[in-house]
Amino acid sequence: MRFPLPRHLAACLLVLSALLPAVPAALAQDGGILPVTEAYQLRADAGAPGTLKLHWTIAPDYYLYRGRMKFTAGPGVTLGEARLPPGEKHVDPYLGPVETYHHAVDAAIPYTVAPGTTRLRVDVQYQGCHEVEPKICYPPHTEHLDLPLPAAAVSTPPTDTTPTSPAGDNPLGAALGKLGNAPAGAIEGRALPPGQAFRFAALAQDPHHLLLQWTMPKDYYVYRDHIALRLKDANGLRLGEPAWPAGGVVHKDAEYGDVTVYFGQLELPVPVEGDLGGRRQLTLEASFLGCQDGGVCYPLMTRDVTVDLAGGALARGVAAPSAHAAASAAAAETETPAPLRTSLLAALLLALAGGLVLNLMPCVLPVLSIKAVSLLESGEDPARRRRHALAYTAGVLCTFAAVGLAIVALRTGGHALGWGAQLQQPLLVGALACVIFALGLSMSGVTQFGAALGNVGGTLASRAGMAGDFFTGVLAVVVASPCTAPFMGGALAYAFAAPPLHALLVFLALGAGLALPFLLVGFVPALARRLPKPGRWMETLKQVLAFPMYLTAAWLAWVLANQRGADAVGLLLVAMVLLALALWWSERSRGRGAVRALALLPALLVLLSLYGVSRLAPPAMGVQAEAGVVPYSARKLAELRAAGTPVFVDMTADWCITCKANEHAVLDTAAFRDLLRRTGTVYMKGDWTNEDPAITAFLQRYHSPGVPLYVVFPKGGGEGRPLPTVLTSGLLERALGETP
Repeated sequence: MRFPLPRHLAACLLVLSALLPAVPAALAQDGGILPVTEAYQLRADAGAPGTLKLHWTIAPDYYLYRGRMKFTAGPGVTLGEARLPPGEKHVDPYLGPVETYHHAVDAAIPYTVAPGTTRLRVDVQYQGCHEVEPKICYPPHTEHLDLPLPAAAVSTPPTDTTPTSPAGDNPLGAALGKLGNAPAGAIEGRALPPGQAFRFAALAQDPHHLLLQWTMPKDYYVYRDHIALRLKDANGLRLGEPAWPAGGVVHKDAEYGDVTVYFGQLELPVPVEGDLGGRRQLTLEASFLGCQDGGVCYPLMTRDVTVDLAGGALARGVAAPSAHAAASAAAAETETPAPLRTSLLAALLLALAGGLVLNLMPCVLPVLSIKAVSLLESGEDPARRRRHALAYTAGVLCTFAAVGLAIVALRTGGHALGWGAQLQQPLLVGALACVIFALGLSMSGVTQFGAALGNVGGTLASRAGMAGDFFTGVLAVVVASPCTAPFMGGALAYAFAAPPLHALLVFLALGAGLALPFLLVGFVPALARRLPKPGRWMETLKQVLAFPMYLTAAWLAWVLANQRGADAVGLLLVAMVLLALALWWSERSRGRGAVRALALLPALLVLLSLYGVSRLAPPAMGVQAEAGVVPYSARKLAELRAAGTPVFVDMTADWCITCKANEHAVLDTAAFRDLLRRTGTVYMKGDWTNEDPAITAFLQRYHSPGVPLYVVFPKGGGEGRPLPTVLTSGLLERALGETP
């Protein structure tokens, strides 16, 4: 007859055995107990692609703790949530609720692998006790598994959201509405990310009847019997029995046997039972399992959707990080965000105001000095002033239109692009620094550009007449991209999610705002009369205004250093010296065509140096270690939210002037650090200086066209609340003060 070991004694023995790991070994030598690997014989099987199966054979009079099992992935391996059966439940006064296994236990762990991984390396840790004399508990024991991967697992294209084999009996559900068919890039045999493979949405047919829908590409399916739905914060409401439609297919599944699945599309009516009490919205949590026929299966997907009970309004689901679904947090950031509520008229007004304020931003002021000088030089000639203003406006509008069309085209093709994202390209940063430097040399009087170099950006912006004004407008838009002025955020967010025509109108409104001051000076005589009279003092002013251009070039060199390191700055400085040489020689040999052509040699070497910059590999990406700052990770954010910890997320970039101004004035201050301590808020920062798909997905989720983006996640794990792009201490005090 077997007498179970008292649980409080087991707790004491666990502690003692952890402190004295030699005790079990000594007893084993005396024949009192078995060695740990004989008491718990572990067998591993990686034959099924995407699933690691484990089996313990437990000797008589021994048991394993369910809660003491831990699984750690090796290089190139990502593990999902382990599937373990329920154990024998006990309540121990020291350990609290525990579950134990006798005789045998099986576990299944879904996994994905990185490209090039051929071995499945996993550390398996477990702990158990001997429950009869001599009573002893083993210290935690770890076995290092090194298994060959099956061919199907090696060939699966692995990404952060790469699907794995079925996640087991975890209930899974979905939601809702009518979405498109197979997404672009659905290539036969290649598994899609979960957000593309299983699109979902919901709508209310009436306040008491919801319609849930999954839409999947060809050869993808969901399991009928592995769908779980629940209402969040329902206050007495509940979901009735789903009305399963005809069309389910009986499918032979290696894991579950004969199951019913739905291919292509599943529309599932679900009743809502109980008194709504005037509620206008419901939040539904849905989980589900799905597979690619003949391919891989996906881990547990859990998503939230908020449905408007007025009916007819489509609501798209958002992946919901939770304690049991933290492993799917990366997929959460790729879900389609909720529709924007801004109207076209409001977006146009915001864009006009934002473009107007953009004239005051530090990134634009150096280029505007060129335009200011040209207006002053126009003197009292009204026709000349109007030509200057119209040509400059044309350059601004054409460039904004080109940016808008490029963004629309790229997003239609499934690519992500944000405001200022072009400065993530080191080649463009280096070229822009050279153009700004050349303009500074011209304003300083070192050189004067001629028609022979008309194809160079600096030349175009410095030429006299309408061509120079036009390309000054082009350059103003290019250098404005690192700045996000007040009012711009809402307008750009609308443009990045709006229909193509509406998006183009918003970008043109931004351009109109940027050009408006010069249009007013050109066409309103009263304003023109307030301009100073031309004179010799203007040459001095032009030379003084060259120094902001040099500072802008220095700032771009600093940005390049953060993107590609010191070698990139060295190549940029070489390019600038060669550019100065080419311009000096061109000016000195003016009128001597053959001799002047020698300036092309250093000009070509400039291009070679910039090409060298583009070939440099980036340094270690991400936020550098800072005291009290957690680098952004979708998984870490999901864990903090699941734990109920308030989080302040700061998405920034080195080329973002607004970001740096906020850091200097608010975020890098003792007052802000004290505020974090008082509210228990975690400060999480993401660096978008270089391309980062995870940060791009986060920006898209919160409808942000670029950086900066500041989001406060309250205590208790609620949804994040974006803050304005320009921060103040009072604003943060109010925002974080509401998180506890």
